[in-house]
Amino acid sequence: MVLKMVLASMAAFAARAVPVVVALPQSKNFVAGASSEMEMKPSPIERSWILSGDPVARIAEHSRGQDDAAVTALWDCTAGEFRWYFGWDETVMILEGEVHVTTEDGVERTLSAGDVAYFAGGTWATWRIDRYLRKVAFCRKPFPKPLTMAYRLRNLVRQGGAQGLAA
Repeated sequence: MVLKMVLASMAAFAARAVPVVVALPQSKNFVAGASSEMEMKPSPIERSWILSGDPVARIAEHSRGQDDAAVTALWDCTAGEFRWYFGWDETVMILEGEVHVTTEDGVERTLSAGDVAYFAGGTWATWRIDRYLRKVAFCRKPFPKPLTMAYRLRNLVRQGGAQGLAA
């Protein structure tokens, strides 16, 4: 009960801090279209991350969450090897080609068309593309740690047990 009162007070304070005159942009509730019709734009890989070759990357944003905390995009890249920093949580689905991935802890995996993989935000991985790769990427900004703990605490209270904190 005390937790609910604290959270309600925090929400009320936050609501008062937002100016009333701010109008949110009109959202797109549904976005669909052929990936072949999306405009791919240059998305250069940081030069200091490139280990070999001359990989050329492009990206096309498909959609963005109303809160700017989630993005879905198409991404492609020519041959090369590079380290990649995942600033956001990212789930990928390989559409074409393959990539040899080595994570920070030494796990190696080859991802090819149809494979799905998840990379946690704040981590590095080495990518080696031998010919060409095309993927769809679902990116989400990780919640700040205090907010993550608040969600876990809420789940604990709702579930009535300790399993909510283990996630």
